[in-house]
Amino acid sequence: MELLDPLLLARWQFGLTTLYHFLFVPLTLGMALTVAIFQSVWLRTGELKWLHLTRFFGKIFLINFAMGVVTGIVQEFQFGMNWSSYSRFVGDVFGAPLAFEGLMAFFFEATFIGLWIFGWDKLPKGLHLASIWIATVGAWFSAYFILAANAWMQNPVGYQMSADGGRAEMNDFFAVLTNPVALAALPHTLFAAFMMTAGVIISISAWHLLRGQNVEMMRISLKYGLWGMIVAFAGVALSGDQLSLVMVQTQPMKMAAAEAMFDTACGADASFSVFTLGTPDGTSELFSIRVPYLLALLSTHSLDGCVEGINDLNAMYTTEMFPQFADQVDGSFAPVLWVTYWAFRWMIGLGSIAALTAVVGLWLTRKKATREVPRWAWKLAIWAWPASLFAILVGWVFTEMGRQPWIVFGLMLTEDGVSPSVPGWTVLISLTAFTLIYAVLAVVEFGLITKTAKAGPEPVPEPGSEAARPTAVEDTPTTVY
Repeated sequence: MELLDPLLLARWQFGLTTLYHFLFVPLTLGMALTVAIFQSVWLRTGELKWLHLTRFFGKIFLINFAMGVVTGIVQEFQFGMNWSSYSRFVGDVFGAPLAFEGLMAFFFEATFIGLWIFGWDKLPKGLHLASIWIATVGAWFSAYFILAANAWMQNPVGYQMSADGGRAEMNDFFAVLTNPVALAALPHTLFAAFMMTAGVIISISAWHLLRGQNVEMMRISLKYGLWGMIVAFAGVALSGDQLSLVMVQTQPMKMAAAEAMFDTACGADASFSVFTLGTPDGTSELFSIRVPYLLALLSTHSLDGCVEGINDLNAMYTTEMFPQFADQVDGSFAPVLWVTYWAFRWMIGLGSIAALTAVVGLWLTRKKATREVPRWAWKLAIWAWPASLFAILVGWVFTEMGRQPWIVFGLMLTEDGVSPSVPGWTVLISLTAFTLIYAVLAVVEFGLITKTAKAGPEPVPEPGSEAARPTAVEDTPTTVY
């Protein structure tokens, strides 16, 4: 493929900007909930340590939220810049949930975040607390509308083709919003987001405890992060199981690609390969570690279940379901197998490492522990954030790359969605510009969060001091940020 191929460059640009934006989305979803919980505990107990934790993690939340807004705007423009053919084809369907996200959920979320920021000395405590809870729910609704739009690309429902066959027209908005893929993806996304947020909290808490700073509050946040990581990992596993069942029903090729399984297998032969080395075409397997029955169980919830292979699915797609696209894909409807195979395993592996870190942390910090936590354990815990972050990123790569070569499964190939009149050199210029700008934004974001994290929360006043007296409703601090 030539260097200035518009399709290749447009895909790289969209992948770059999407993954970069997605760095901020999970932390926004999970940190909003964390701040709401901490503030609720403060309102219930009146203990200043919970107020300081609310302020501290609230700053990180707002820095991340602001950067997410800036990078998210670019996503909307790209549909008209590099993917105009796609936009014309699916705009009637795809645009509806995105409009709901922008006009309802996002502004709803942003409004109450504004009330939370500026309402500390102007709103009653209960109403001020309600504002952050409402903002949290708004963020979750925002995520759902975006997932509904993406789910339509994975499993198009609630539409009909126009009279000329040139575009999809929505005829059932409720079907679009209740797409089985979206319903299964929402809890999986939210649990994964909280898992990443727990990783951030663990990393920050461990950094402070390693240095003996803010010990009382950091112990609280550490316990919260450790338990949150384990609960979220369990939720990710359970919701992921449901998502895999939906994936087998709607996109069986993606499941076959996740296992790089070329031939249909049943029962014990439908094994899950923990690690495999072989040729890309599947004709030769050099080494493999497999768990019999596991793929059948994951795909069908039956030990005797059958999982369709790439070769059989290709034959069915080519001759029965999508023969009109066969020439464009050279007879293969499978995605890039090494990407899907390893992304699926990195997702599971990195998530498991993050959860294992939390289990070890809970054991070392248990009440009956008689020895101090070794320094290596604190240093290891700091990696909980990167592990959970990369787990969710490669999970998103698997979701999107596993859909290829389709931009809308069964309706439009990715190569047909690119703008026909945009030359490669203009895409290369915008790709280069976005890469440089995002690199600068990454330095700014990481610097702000690192500076805030290292500064830590305000110290808890000494017992008996004037500042340590119980905080009444009318004593709410006048300034937070």
